[in-house]
Amino acid sequence: MNTNELKEQKKKLKLKKNQKEIMIGLILGDGHLETMNKGRTYRLKVEQSIKHKDYVDWLYMNFQDFVNTPPRIRKSIAFGKETTNYRFSTLSVGSFRFFGQQFYKDKKKIIPDLIKRWLTPLSMAIWFMDDGQIKSKKHRALLINTQCFSKNDLGKLQKALEEKFGIKTNLKKEPTGWRLYLLSETVSKFVKLIEPHILPLMRKKLGINITA
Repeated sequence: MNTNELKEQKKKLKLKKNQKEIMIGLILGDGHLETMNKGRTYRLKVEQSIKHKDYVDWLYMNFQDFVNTPPRIRKSIAFGKETTNYRFSTLSVGSFRFFGQQFYKDKKKIIPDLIKRWLTPLSMAIWFMDDGQIKSKKHRALLINTQCFSKNDLGKLQKALEEKFGIKTNLKKEPTGWRLYLLSETVSKFVKLIEPHILPLMRKKLGINITA
């Protein structure tokens, strides 16, 4: 089978259950869906710091069926400082259209009304690995950087987390937007749900030793 035939075959693939859950987590986090044909097809773009190479490689392995080119290093300079990232993009396929339609409006990310239906421990783990962190060594509270979403959209997410998993959160206004804080009374419940899906490299985000 030649390269073009293989590419066309990949475009016809359907997402598996775990791929759908990972996709949702990525869109809530740092992942990005892009369309070049007015929404007929979409491609997934993943980019992280080179420090998270193992995480990007794991994501690539999960979406390898939809990818032609393995992850690559990208270097850039901003404000006189060089950064090194690691990234990959999938092919533009119709299988991703549903997620593009649900999670984007006017090229901006939104939270769909049905987000409660699609949240799972795996999708939340991906979301946290992308954008979550421990507040500090002294304050072991957890927070998630959600500044790209509106306060109204985050309200939908807060409601879904509480109704489906009993996880309570607060929003804190930051210069760049609203950040989601997990209340101390339900942090342990959140960690118990997502920990089985957290990669060793990312366990420090939960305040857990990387070798634990």
